[in-house]
Amino acid sequence: MLLDFLAEHQADVIYLVGDIIDAWRLQRGWFWPQGHNDVVQELLSRAHDGARIYYIPGNHDEMMRSYLGTHFGGVEVMETADHVTADGRRLLVTHGDQFDAIVVNARWLAHVGDRAYGFALWLNTWVNRAKRLWGGQYWSLSNWAKAQVKHAVNYISEYEDVLADEARRGGYDGIVCGHIHSASLRKIGGLDYINTGDWVESCTAVVEESDGRLRLIDWAEIARAREAAERARRPQLVRRRARANAKSKEAA
Repeated sequence: MLLDFLAEHQADVIYLVGDIIDAWRLQRGWFWPQGHNDVVQELLSRAHDGARIYYIPGNHDEMMRSYLGTHFGGVEVMETADHVTADGRRLLVTHGDQFDAIVVNARWLAHVGDRAYGFALWLNTWVNRAKRLWGGQYWSLSNWAKAQVKHAVNYISEYEDVLADEARRGGYDGIVCGHIHSASLRKIGGLDYINTGDWVESCTAVVEESDGRLRLIDWAEIARAREAAERARRPQLVRRRARANAKSKEAA
């Protein structure tokens, strides 16, 4: 889905806002299919063609923080970045794990949470396969759980407030982050809070239009809508072909 998104969106500047490579999972067992190579090759190709690409490591790919300031095939590794929009707003770009008390102070608990999230994704896959048999729409177990559990809702809200305060202290107009797998594009205390979400489950990204407007794209929702439209068109195509064949036989 990320490759499909990239195929339809071009940019002069691309920020990879952390957790691009899941080193935590790779330590438990190697998993690197061709699709992963395809994404890397696409990004390197864009860098070769002149796009500026900044890689801001997160907690899952923190080993890349040993290479801050290094260029890999035109991709620059940075701890944070400043981005100025076309309409003049100055945004701090960071992964955001440094503001997560669990990641900073209880890494073992963060790893336990990662295992639990992985299990939720596995279970979610089977739940949605069953739903498809009955014609049901995609449903996110982890997003539902986060919305239902009060502590999770409070944690996300507090995290967002902390990051907005960090942007304010730095004199920024807003902040771009990731980390908590909860896409958002809204104002907090007059500042822009932009969370890009993820490409594990929600498949979301934030893009800037030529006039500086920011837009949150839910690519998974777009893909589902296209699939539904295609399914709706199939019976019509079958009927049209049947009518065309009938007319062809009459003419013969």
